[in-house]
Amino acid sequence: MEFLGTTQLASYCGTKKRCLFPDLAPTSTTKDTYQSYYLPGYRCLSSWRPNLLHKVVSVPPSSDKQFNPTGRPPTILPASRSTLHARYSTRDWHHANMVQLKGSEASRYSAGRLNADSMRLIQDKDQLTYQMQEDSRRNLGERISNIDFWRSELVYELECLLKETQALETAKKRLECAADEMQGPLKIALECLYHREKRKGIDLVHDDVEKNLIKEVDVFKDCQEILTKLAQKISKQLGINRDAQHALEQDLSDKNSAHFIDEKCFNLRNTSDSINFYHGVEKADGTVSVPATWAKFSEDNIRCSQHARANSVKLREEAEVGLESTSEEMWNHFISTNLAFNNRIAEVADAKNKLQAQLAKILQEIFQTEDTIMLLERSIKAKEYPLKVAQTRLEGRTKRPNIELCRDAPQFQLVTEVYTIDDTLHTLKRRLQEARDTLQMLILNKSKLEQEISVKANSFFIDKKCMDMRKVFPSTPRLIGYT
Repeated sequence: MEFLGTTQLASYCGTKKRCLFPDLAPTSTTKDTYQSYYLPGYRCLSSWRPNLLHKVVSVPPSSDKQFNPTGRPPTILPASRSTLHARYSTRDWHHANMVQLKGSEASRYSAGRLNADSMRLIQDKDQLTYQMQEDSRRNLGERISNIDFWRSELVYELECLLKETQALETAKKRLECAADEMQGPLKIALECLYHREKRKGIDLVHDDVEKNLIKEVDVFKDCQEILTKLAQKISKQLGINRDAQHALEQDLSDKNSAHFIDEKCFNLRNTSDSINFYHGVEKADGTVSVPATWAKFSEDNIRCSQHARANSVKLREEAEVGLESTSEEMWNHFISTNLAFNNRIAEVADAKNKLQAQLAKILQEIFQTEDTIMLLERSIKAKEYPLKVAQTRLEGRTKRPNIELCRDAPQFQLVTEVYTIDDTLHTLKRRLQEARDTLQMLILNKSKLEQEISVKANSFFIDKKCMDMRKVFPSTPRLIGYT
């Protein structure tokens, strides 16, 4: 069954065969003569028609006179027959127009009311948005002012704390320098006592030098301990100051960052380039403080810094008093130890000179013995080649055949030569060993003399060094920490 409006082929037409004539191009369509009408909710009224009725072929005049050999009727109906298949009546058409006009009028009225309400809503929301934006900008400005106030307070307190910390570090350096200056004289005195204890026999004299050195060491140690304890107390206070400084700097850094962020937010406008959507950011509350705790945090940091500065001032006063008292006491004990070294230095120098003269003679003898050893080694080396020649001759003569293997005069001479050279080598080697033993004995005596000279030189240079270093004993400014 075919849809209504299509052309049916007669039963006698059979299967469609291709016409011998070319297909005619269509000149127009029913879309040009018949406009479809669409109602809301309905499909196109002409959507049921197949495409075959939409094509109306205009045949050229010359085609009417041509002979149709098949005798088939035309497969495409004329355009006038399409009106026979219209689905709606004229009444339906007027009714549809009326419904469309009423619906359009109702839509227009509703759209007018919506537009008027929308304009009022836009104005109200624009005003509300502008007011809220101005309130936020005003609050940001007030917040920036508060941050500026606390920033100035923190900067002032931080500057005061840095100055006090620097002064306290200077006092600590003075104490450390004074303690280090005491280390030199103390080391000299201890070294003198140590080396004087190494002396033996009559050199172990408990004289005034040793008594003054022992007393001087005790005084230097006590003074050094006092200054070291003061330096340790200052180190602890410096740690407290650095903690307060770190808290101030961290707070100031946070406030600088907050000031930068709030100022950036304050300067944002609707025309700024850096604005963007961040959905859900208003739901996440990342605050960790309130204005009261925020202000109290900076106030506590400032109070902690002020307390640290007060303690620093007290420690600097104690350090100044300690430096002056220890310097005076050290000078009093230093002067009384410088008068007992001259005689002892002269005695040790005389003994040292005699030992050095003997050492010079031993060194000369060692040099001659070394030359003798070198000559003996060369002589032994020179005897090896004649021995090789003699032994090679004997070995070659052992290969003489039969009766020629005779014990003749050359044979006796070669044997005698071998024994003589061998005995000579043994004699030279024994003499070389004796020379080496003599050299070892000389070296041993040399080492003993050098050791004895080193002992005397040690005693001499200890006393001499003590006197030389005491001549450049640290001055009072250096003992109170000034370099």
